[in-house]
Amino acid sequence: MRSFLFVPGDSTRKFESAKKTAADALILDLEDSIAPDQKVAARGITREMLDARHPNQKMYVRVNALDTGLTLGDLAAVMPGRPDGIVLPKCAGAADVNHLALYLDAFEAASSLEQGSTRIVVVATETARAVTKLFDFEGASPRLWGMMWGAEDLAASLGASRNRTAGRVHGPFLLARDLCLISAAAISVVAIDTIATDIDDLVALREEAIAARHDGFLSKAVIHPKHVDVVNAAFMPTDEEIAWSERVIKAFDDNPDTGVVKLDGKMLDRPHLRAAIKILAQAKRPI
Repeated sequence: MRSFLFVPGDSTRKFESAKKTAADALILDLEDSIAPDQKVAARGITREMLDARHPNQKMYVRVNALDTGLTLGDLAAVMPGRPDGIVLPKCAGAADVNHLALYLDAFEAASSLEQGSTRIVVVATETARAVTKLFDFEGASPRLWGMMWGAEDLAASLGASRNRTAGRVHGPFLLARDLCLISAAAISVVAIDTIATDIDDLVALREEAIAARHDGFLSKAVIHPKHVDVVNAAFMPTDEEIAWSERVIKAFDDNPDTGVVKLDGKMLDRPHLRAAIKILAQAKRPI
């Protein structure tokens, strides 16, 4: 999946707009975009959104963090709607993932859902403590499908006045981004890049998304419908990358007994082959 579009869980208008986009997945949000006195009402609206889903879009729900006392109520409301996944904010390591996984075991059984079918995506860098736990995901539930990083809440946790200047991510937040990417790769889950907060700067968005894909992120979160097409295009390999990958794979197919091949005057080894296979897999956009 290339794009995850956040939708406030209490806005049917924005949901209807989001359904018309090419976003690969929607994240119906019960956390930051919902006022405290609207939390309970938003659960019912989100449940209705799940029932009205577009057949070509995955549907995730971001619940409130485990320490809020709201998580169980959120899950009780939305799990009968069969979300494809739950997004857990303020996650700090495998213990939090496994805590949520136990809840999902029970709610899947109660709703006659296939056991283990609900994915978990964590937002893994929203507090200073969470960043220190980024290499504490070994042993996490196999439900864990993706790890997303974010800079807004982390700024508050660090006491920072800003996380970017002129589009440049400041050091502590860049560290969190890179550690999230490395942690996701270490446990073979999908790394998801954070949102771009400047809604109108589509050029910067494109550059940011392309840089994320080149670094190894497989998807990006977005907060506005007009970001979707830009991100989708950025996370598709170029024609040149696809052609190169096909040639690399053919070169190794033609020389199955060697670990190194020569192409365009350069020596390529098995890591190049793995990179080529990954590029072609991205081009096919498996969901």
